[in-house]
Amino acid sequence: MTTEQWLLILTVAVALCFDFINGFHDAANSIATVVSTRVLAPRVAVIWAAFFNFVAAFLLGTAVAKTIGKGMIDLHYVNQYVVLAGLLGAIVWDLLTWWWGLPTSSSHALIGGYAGAAIAKAWTLQVIIPAGWYKTLIFIVLAPLMGFILGLGMMVAVSWIFKSSSPRNVDTWFRKLQLLSAAAYSLGHGGNDAQKTMGIIAGALFTGGILSREQMAGDWGPYKWYIILSAHAAIALGTYFGGWRIVHTMGSKITKLKPVGGFCAETAGAITLFGTALAGIPVSTTHTITGAIVGVGATHRLSAVRWGVAKRIVWAWILTIPASAAVAAITFWLMRFFIAKA
Repeated sequence: MTTEQWLLILTVAVALCFDFINGFHDAANSIATVVSTRVLAPRVAVIWAAFFNFVAAFLLGTAVAKTIGKGMIDLHYVNQYVVLAGLLGAIVWDLLTWWWGLPTSSSHALIGGYAGAAIAKAWTLQVIIPAGWYKTLIFIVLAPLMGFILGLGMMVAVSWIFKSSSPRNVDTWFRKLQLLSAAAYSLGHGGNDAQKTMGIIAGALFTGGILSREQMAGDWGPYKWYIILSAHAAIALGTYFGGWRIVHTMGSKITKLKPVGGFCAETAGAITLFGTALAGIPVSTTHTITGAIVGVGATHRLSAVRWGVAKRIVWAWILTIPASAAVAAITFWLMRFFIAKA
């Protein structure tokens, strides 16, 4: 095989590694609430979440993948080295924040890394296509806000509906219902996050000459299901192995949850993710569920939310795109130093 073919294989392999780390890093999004309320044991919870991460391949389409693949970066400036450097930037940031126990966005790390590598190659911001970016930047704020409002609203509604029921009955009912809400959230998580890697893989196949411009603009030709199933399998496998440091932060450090609260937070997050996935908006599943958990906690009293932990998380959110972009840019410049044609 030629050097270009080996480079393409390496790029796709690294993309799937990122997808695995995405699932590993973001396992907390899917299982923190159901574990912290003790509805499911940790290992059963990750199997439950991983299964629905994979099932999402058949339900939520590829609209987000199309936005990532051709709506964020001008593909004239992209080659395999740009894609590879962008992925490595995202992977480094994900591993660092996993080690620190911070629930940052793998999605924004990927977007930042992709943009940083492209800008490093072109030395211009013109590589960024506004149509894809304005939706993403707006929903950095809107996604957690939607999660917060829906989580708070659902918790208030449920409290009113079940006000005459005994705490024991409410707990019994919502322990069962939380299985459904956890499954729904895992569908949304898989449907949104796996698609981002799908878009990167499609972009790599396009720059490698495997996909034509028409196939890239359409449904990826004969490679469609290979791209979809490999991305969903990778994220499901990553979720199965779990990121326990972040599970602890999400499930108990922000606020204490009961099954009714876990149900409301997961349902609020799932509604947000279904809507944005179908609309092709790449949002952060981490931001969404964090907002929903804070909204649920705030219905009791504002002091029920540990705002110091929330503040650390928000700062990590703010730094994610520029930090991963910087790592990716440095990675690309190192590649170019050793490989002139990069």
